[in-house]
Amino acid sequence: LVKEMSLPYAILDVDGSLQWGNDAFLEVVTEKKAVRKPITAFFPDITVDKLPEREVDENIHISYNNQDYRVILRKMVSPSFDGSGWRSDDSPLKAWSSRNALIALYMYDETEIISLLKVNKEQKLVSGLLYIDNYDEALETIDEVRRSLLTALVDRKINKYMQSIDAVIKKIEKDKYFFVFQQKYLPYVQSNKFSILEEVRGVNIGNEMSVTISIGIGVDADTYVSGYEFARAAIDLALARGGDQAVVKQKEKIAYYGGKSIQMEKNTRVKARVKAHAFRELVENKDKIVIMGHKIGDVDSLGAAVGVYRIAKTFNKKAHIVINEVTTSLRPMLNRFIGNPDYEEDMFLNNEQVKEIVDLNTLLVIVDVNRPSYTECSELLDYTKTVVIFDHHRQTNEAIDSAVLSYIEPYASSTSEMIAEILQYIGGNLKLKTVEADALYAGIMIDTNNFLTKTGVRTFEAAAFLRRNGADVTRIRKLFRSEIIDYKTKADAIINTEIFREGFAISVCASSEVGSPTILGAQ
Repeated sequence: LVKEMSLPYAILDVDGSLQWGNDAFLEVVTEKKAVRKPITAFFPDITVDKLPEREVDENIHISYNNQDYRVILRKMVSPSFDGSGWRSDDSPLKAWSSRNALIALYMYDETEIISLLKVNKEQKLVSGLLYIDNYDEALETIDEVRRSLLTALVDRKINKYMQSIDAVIKKIEKDKYFFVFQQKYLPYVQSNKFSILEEVRGVNIGNEMSVTISIGIGVDADTYVSGYEFARAAIDLALARGGDQAVVKQKEKIAYYGGKSIQMEKNTRVKARVKAHAFRELVENKDKIVIMGHKIGDVDSLGAAVGVYRIAKTFNKKAHIVINEVTTSLRPMLNRFIGNPDYEEDMFLNNEQVKEIVDLNTLLVIVDVNRPSYTECSELLDYTKTVVIFDHHRQTNEAIDSAVLSYIEPYASSTSEMIAEILQYIGGNLKLKTVEADALYAGIMIDTNNFLTKTGVRTFEAAAFLRRNGADVTRIRKLFRSEIIDYKTKADAIINTEIFREGFAISVCASSEVGSPTILGAQ
């Protein structure tokens, strides 16, 4: 009965050698003299380490001769068997292992089921959003008579690309599109890394600024509504990371494509003004404000925190800044606030102190970081429901989901620059103190390497605003002069540098006599 059973069935010894197989099994392996051969000779996926060691079924999915199978391996133990219990003397099973165990193998053909599941998955509709990042800015760089031509060319590129993946696309605004397509085309667009990004960027009819687009796609959602929400989250992430890229969001995974171009600075301050007004409303409605940056804080995070502190004090709110480790780069600026009669003694708190004062009516402001694990005290995110983020770094998969206000601009040179703009629109007759202007100016200066990298028009406008409020460049430079031991340590590290593969400089930086070796190493 077992020999003629339609289900492929075989028996192995504990070492994985085939002892017997029924007719259906031998048809699958297409070899009649298969006995005594290791099972890996037919199915490489069934290795010895996958054979069951206990009387618990092992399930393995394999492919063989263009067929898909679910293999069940079941260990059979007969402790009383002495090798003479077989009725047929010529049975190959007579050689029962001295360990009194055999392994039964069952094969269930899943080819049709897997094929149907694949077709079902491929026919699922995937939602997507496509935004033109710089629609208005690009049109402003071209003659008015040619603007309609530029718009038409971009539209044509987008529609032609969507036709290649059999997508239905609808223009919902002048610079926004919604589209749906079958999931079977997703590997194609992923393999060519969303070539539409490059195609649109290449459209040029005399426009000084290249047109760039961002794409957000939601995949593997349970419903169409949640699929659209995935696409919304993906496009928000693409824009927050600087645009000119595609983001594919699944339930537990996010993939990024593109993002090669340098994010262009936007000349308009509309967004900064809107964020400033929204932030003012939040400040006015809370009893106290807690500000924190990232671990091993730097001058930019301190400067931004001090700027937010001044906003809180302008509206007569109690405010605290969370700082744990004070590095050598931070200490000169921090010492100007500690012991200063113009500032409260509890202006700076550590983790343990701040946890005692934070409650549901506290506004938590996070500056210069947008990843919860990098914050100075990540536990505070669970202590309050009102969280605000100001940052100039690109967003990653790890994000703070509970933020009620998020102002993340990758084009900005520093968070201090962003806060300097917020200060100009916050209202309330805000007046910066000289030491606060110095802290913000220092944050911009350090993050831009003395205004040499990633600076734009708005960077210098923010610096000019801070200069008008008393920031002194000479005084700031004196604060950040290197100690002689730091200078010598850096010089020794440079002298002992070795070049690896003509592209990597490797050296050892001594840390025995240095206050903050991580800061020195970064410098």
